[in-house]
Amino acid sequence: MADAPRTGIFTLGRLRLGVQLVMLFVTVWGSALVGHYAAEKISSSLPALSCAYDQADGAYCVLIPLQHQMHHRVGELIQQTGQFALTMLLPLAFTLLAFYVFYFFLGKAFCGWVCPLGTVQERLHRLGRLLRRPFRHLSEDAVRRLRPLKWVLLLALVLGLPLAAGLGVTPHATGDAFCQVCPSRLATTLLTGDGEQAAIRTGGVLDFALGALANTLFGFVVIASLSARQPFCRICPLLAVNAAFQRLSPMRLVKRPHDKCGKCGICTKACPMDIPEIWHESGPKAFSEDCTLCGRCAEYCPDDGVIQLKFGPVRLFGSSRPYYKARVKAESPQGETRTVRWFPRKDNDA
Repeated sequence: MADAPRTGIFTLGRLRLGVQLVMLFVTVWGSALVGHYAAEKISSSLPALSCAYDQADGAYCVLIPLQHQMHHRVGELIQQTGQFALTMLLPLAFTLLAFYVFYFFLGKAFCGWVCPLGTVQERLHRLGRLLRRPFRHLSEDAVRRLRPLKWVLLLALVLGLPLAAGLGVTPHATGDAFCQVCPSRLATTLLTGDGEQAAIRTGGVLDFALGALANTLFGFVVIASLSARQPFCRICPLLAVNAAFQRLSPMRLVKRPHDKCGKCGICTKACPMDIPEIWHESGPKAFSEDCTLCGRCAEYCPDDGVIQLKFGPVRLFGSSRPYYKARVKAESPQGETRTVRWFPRKDNDA
């Protein structure tokens, strides 16, 4: 077996894994550190899926207040007063402002480094590689066909149905329609040992249907993650929210033109979202709305300085051929792992 990369103890991938594990603990079990009541007040505008139904979490994702405000503040007030007032949008504006304060520093890296459901999917995919499950790579056509779905879910489940519930058009249960079916609701609560959210709901036909859909979607995500990378991230409405703000954050990936680009395609093979533009384009066009700033494309680019992770003008990480050659000794671009040593082996080791 090949040794681990001799590029230092922490590669970018290992750093990201460490951040993911820390944030998984904070977002799923965070109240163990600060207490449940304080945890509720840390954030209700996190740009990553963190479920309010998890009684031990450390923050809530922005989709929760978005739904509640569309339901209770906008929809119900319009129904009661028969008019639309600017003051109805003030809570929504403050939620988005709080969201952007978080988002400014890491941008879409909240998806690739912080989101607990993203971490769970990555760990399941790694398990699939260990179990030798067949690897499923999405074609360029499939990737492009899936992209609109996250916007449809955002408009329908996060904004449309909660507003309709507030107006009295749809049942009250649709007031947090996305939360009712979100796989993160089951994933994070099950991680705390709470099986209540996975139980069959018997409150009515709609409750039963939403519960059945939630369990079905969760089961699909678990099974699909063993073979395909990040199956739910591709249609996640929070990724759509983050994509709408992606040009406002100084944290970004950049790619300069290079005469070898368009030939090897290793960057797209390494991308968990199978983004074809990384391979074919340069500049802002290389990183589509699906990019989660995980940085794997920069890690696996075999040419010096072609792809860089930057915060404003500051270069945080850049591709290099020596790094690439060492990286592929431990893990292939598609995630097939070899023997990995976290600490370089000394020459006198047996």
